[in-house]
This record gives sequence, structure tokens and C-alpha cells, in this order.
Amino acid sequence: MMLFITKNKTLFHKVCALLFLIFIWHIVAWIINEELFVPTPFSTFKALNSLVFDSDFWVVIGTSIYRVLLGFTISIVIGIITGIASGLNKMIYELFHPMIVIVKSTPVLSFIIIALLWFDSGDVPIFICFLMCYPIIWTSVVQGIKQVDIDLLEMAKIYQIKTRYVIKNIYIPTAIPYLISGILSGLGLGWKVTVAAEVLSHPKYSIGAYLHDAKIYLESDQLFAWTIVVIILSMVFENIFNRSVKFVGSKGIKQMTSRSDIK
Repeated sequence: MMLFITKNKTLFHKVCALLFLIFIWHIVAWIINEELFVPTPFSTFKALNSLVFDSDFWVVIGTSIYRVLLGFTISIVIGIITGIASGLNKMIYELFHPMIVIVKSTPVLSFIIIALLWFDSGDVPIFICFLMCYPIIWTSVVQGIKQVDIDLLEMAKIYQIKTRYVIKNIYIPTAIPYLISGILSGLGLGWKVTVAAEVLSHPKYSIGAYLHDAKIYLESDQLFAWTIVVIILSMVFENIFNRSVKFVGSKGIKQMTSRSDIK
């Protein structure tokens, strides 16, 4: 009962926050009184409604989701592999660290322009998503590896436990919370940079291309509507990932509890 009330309170607070933001938006639009610069919430949601019932809308959404997921998945896989190797080996760390610093320091716009010379327009957003999210994953994994309890490593060394078991049972469990945090940070960034790359590369079916067209034709309501779509998609994916982590975590706890009961 208390859990139900708490959830309802949380939902109520989120709804109130959303309504407050819409109210502020409405006030700003009313003060400026120019749809070209700040469209009203009503005109924006009207444009959003027309987009949803457009046949190309879901194709565009699906294609952009595919690009984000592919680029982000590649960054996770390569980030985990190279992050573990860098955390365990100082020489490998010294090889990768300068590259990570360079990627973090370079404006994303520069990489997008360079990528336009290397790839097709549809592949540019995938590459940019990977390139921008990879340093976050790599850094998270390396930090996790470096936080491993020295006493556990000493004990594993004394009992001559094989390296693969040390990595599997000591390093990886310690790094997982850092990895989860990195993935959460990377998800939001992944959507931002992918859409930004789509705006410049202008592939046929993409949210970024529609944002670009809305800006060119001065359709501010469409511009705001597509921006809302990107925000919603980013929030949905973060929520799905959070729920998945909680589900997997609770399932693991139940398994550990059942094993202890058997013993």
C-alpha cells in the first residue's frame, strides 16, 4: 500500500513539473508573441499530432532508433573490451588514454564534417554516436577496474586462482556499477550527437533531416515538435534501461537468496 502511494506521489510530482514547464513555455510564447521564434504549446502539440499520423513518421523514428542503437551498442562492446584491457594493463592504458582525451576535447561538429568525407550520409550518425559514446564507456570501465579491492586480488594470488576467473568474478562485478552509470550518461549523449549528425549529413529517413527542413522553411512548430520527439525517445530509452537493470538486479538477488536457502 505504501509503495503504491509513493509511486502515485512520484507520478503526481512528475506531472506537476511537466505542467509547470508547459505553463512557463506558454508565458514565454505569450510575451514574445511571435510564432516564428517561440510557437505556443498548442500549435506545437497540434504539429506533433499531425506528425504522428503521417505515414513516414514511424519510418523516420525507426531509422533514427536503429542508428542510435547500432552506434551505441558498438561503443559499449568495444568500450568494455578495451576498457578492461586498459584497466588491467598500464601500457595498453597509455596507448588508449591520449586518444580518449583527443576525442573528448574535439568539438563534435569537427568529427561530423570529417565523417562526411569518409562515410555515406546514413552511416555518419552511427559513426558519430559510437565515437562520442565510446570514451564514456571506456572511462567508466577503467574506473571500475581500478576500484577493485586489493585484498581480494592478493587472496586470489595466494590461492593461485586463474586469471580468467579473477576477471570474471572480481574485476567485472566491481566494474558493472560504473558501466551502468556510463551507459546512462551515454544514452542521452547518443541521441543528441546522432540527431546532430543527421542534421548535417541529411540522410533520407532521419529526425535530423526533418529538423533541418523545419528550420529551412521556418516551421517553428515542426521544429519544436521534432525536438519533443527526440526528448521523449531519449527518456523512454533511459527508462527502459533503468527498469532492465532493476529487473536483472532483483533476479540476481533472488537467485543468490535461493542458493543460500538450499545450503
